[in-house]
Amino acid sequence: MNWITIIGFLAATGTTISLLPQAIKIIKTKHAKDISLGMYLILTTGIFLWLVYGILIKDLPLIVANGISLLFSVTILILKLIHK
Repeated sequence: MNWITIIGFLAATGTTISLLPQAIKIIKTKHAKDISLGMYLILTTGIFLWLVYGILIKDLPLIVANGISLLFSVTILILKLIHK
């Protein structure tokens, strides 16, 4: 693994993990009123497109990070809809 791929994985880890605290907070409090539905719809769409792009160019850091990020983002969207 070269240093460029390592930088990609480090960046991917940071941005992917950033979604986790929000998901955990919603799960614990069962409260998502203050979460912007529009923002998470746009974010989820963008993450999905990054995932598709990563698959098309066969870039492992993009695929892994955006696959996991998509799971977190979709989870937050679902929780937002459940816990209005």
